[in-house]
Amino acid sequence: MAEGSKDQGGVSTTDSEEDSPNMIVYRKIEDIVSRIQDEKAGGIAIRTVKSFLSKIPSVVSGTDIVQWLLKNLSIDDPAEAIHLGSLIAAHGYVFPISDHVLTLKDDGTLYRFQSPYFWPSNCWEPENTDYAIYLCKRTMQNKARLELADYEAENLARLQRAFARKWEFIFMQAEAQVKIDRKKDKAERKILDSQERAFWDVHRPVPGCVNTTEMDIRKCRREKNPHRVKKSVYGVPDDGQSQPSPVHVSSQPTRKPTKEDVQKEISFLNIQLDRHCMKVSKVADSLMSYTEQFMEYDAFVSAIEPSNPWTNDDTSFWDLEASREPSQQRVKKWGFSLEEALKDPAGRDQFLKFLESEFSSENLRFWLAVQDLKRRPLQDVASRAQEIWQEFLAEGAPSSINLDSHSYERTSQNLKDPGRYSYEDAQEHIFKLMKSDSYARFLRSNIYQDLLLARKKQPADTEQGRRTSLEKFTRSVGKSLTGKRLTGLMQSS
Repeated sequence: MAEGSKDQGGVSTTDSEEDSPNMIVYRKIEDIVSRIQDEKAGGIAIRTVKSFLSKIPSVVSGTDIVQWLLKNLSIDDPAEAIHLGSLIAAHGYVFPISDHVLTLKDDGTLYRFQSPYFWPSNCWEPENTDYAIYLCKRTMQNKARLELADYEAENLARLQRAFARKWEFIFMQAEAQVKIDRKKDKAERKILDSQERAFWDVHRPVPGCVNTTEMDIRKCRREKNPHRVKKSVYGVPDDGQSQPSPVHVSSQPTRKPTKEDVQKEISFLNIQLDRHCMKVSKVADSLMSYTEQFMEYDAFVSAIEPSNPWTNDDTSFWDLEASREPSQQRVKKWGFSLEEALKDPAGRDQFLKFLESEFSSENLRFWLAVQDLKRRPLQDVASRAQEIWQEFLAEGAPSSINLDSHSYERTSQNLKDPGRYSYEDAQEHIFKLMKSDSYARFLRSNIYQDLLLARKKQPADTEQGRRTSLEKFTRSVGKSLTGKRLTGLMQSS
């Protein structure tokens, strides 16, 4: 199947890759690197350098590269030659053997050329699993030159947490590759290790260095086929990215997008751009304020009176919550939002009383009727829906409500096949109307303020009332005793 798709679209795919901006740069760099390595055509001699107790194979010095660039590319300024060499090194075509930072220095620093297998023109996009195998393999090789840097050790720990379930598989892959590498010649193994390290220095650079493999989004949009197939270095697929679940693929060629498809995509992207975004700090602040606001109503966080029904068998708290005489806590909670006020039966009654004083009670009565409709048995829904229409929305309705044209049309269309949610749009519109207008006035009204103050003063008033009644009882008893004494004295006389 892959071969068939390649035969059908191979020419266009190759052309698009060859015409991409990055590929043009890669071809020019590779032409320069090929000329540098060609000793017969005047390139640099690649040699083996003797160190204190060992030999360093296949290296050149930074000075040799800079001098070759000055001589063969007609460059007059040494700084320009160093800059060009640093660009070549940043893309991984040449790299220092003892440093992770890919730059070119005009000194005796030793450099090595990268293998064509690892060149960026091969469109490498290695996965995190490949990087995990590489780092794990480095830890198995007891060599000072292969010790992990600090940032690599942090990356290894992060990857080990991310791939905890498949880490055993990654470890086995790394162990198998170490066994294969040990069979190779020592000099060859040194070269391959350094080339592999340079490859990952390009694709997982040192913190602070630029990743030259990242594609600019503007360049992606100019390409004919920006979605390239990711290639795994070690043949290990990453979870859910490069190897999706097997699905049936039609043998017919893919349909070209039409004008309508493009317009749909544009409208979708515009909607995504217009989405309301909020900073995480603001979300955290709102969550904290919400938690602080409702903390005293949480029986598991704060002590509630008279007792906690979740920890004992006393149900006095439930009786108080269900009573029509709300406590000060319940009245205070009505001020949090209209939803909280309508949840409480006493809150609904007080809000309805306020709306009746403003001659707009039909809004709340309509909202309550729709809520009741949602809980009705299915056989009663159609008849009840028509009753609500005749009472609130029909022409000349006794309790007509104010709806916008859009909600009215949607509701009238829904009533052709009435259901529990036929009035959803109209109910939402009326709720927003009450929330933005009537509810704010209700919180400022004397009905709510007097009730809130009365509940606050209730404990003191109760104690004062007890004292007053006791004083009246004492006075009455005193008067009766005094009267009896006077009667007895008159009789004795």
